[in-house]
Amino acid sequence: MVQLDDSQLASDLRTVVSRLTKKLRSHSSGRSPLSMTERSVIKLLDEHPMLLPGELAKREKVTSQSMSQILGHLLELGYIIRQPLETDRRTVGISLSEAGKAFLDTTRHERDEWLADAIQQTCSPDDQALLRRALGPLNRLLGVD
Repeated sequence: MVQLDDSQLASDLRTVVSRLTKKLRSHSSGRSPLSMTERSVIKLLDEHPMLLPGELAKREKVTSQSMSQILGHLLELGYIIRQPLETDRRTVGISLSEAGKAFLDTTRHERDEWLADAIQQTCSPDDQALLRRALGPLNRLLGVD
């Protein structure tokens, strides 16, 4: 059974993570024409050099039709490459283009720079150490389904 303190911690943590995520988004290529799902697809393709459209749809929990539209937009922007698989030329794999990698690198750099500055300006050395120690438990939360 979930204790009241645990529920409050969960609520507070969710609120802080949501606000931090919004703040980070506002400090990176805000002029970007990409939706959150499109950005997520780019990140997935950075982690996995080539994926099939169906695999991307499944990982993003969207329909094949929606993924087709997402991929069409990313292709139009030059952020992805479609190429037939060597094992089955009828099947097309999706990978990140150099422009897609550059977009991702720029976005990460902008967000990291803002966050590092914010931490330095607002957190004492003890607070910074506490944030470092919190990374382990927060990463473990990501593994829970």
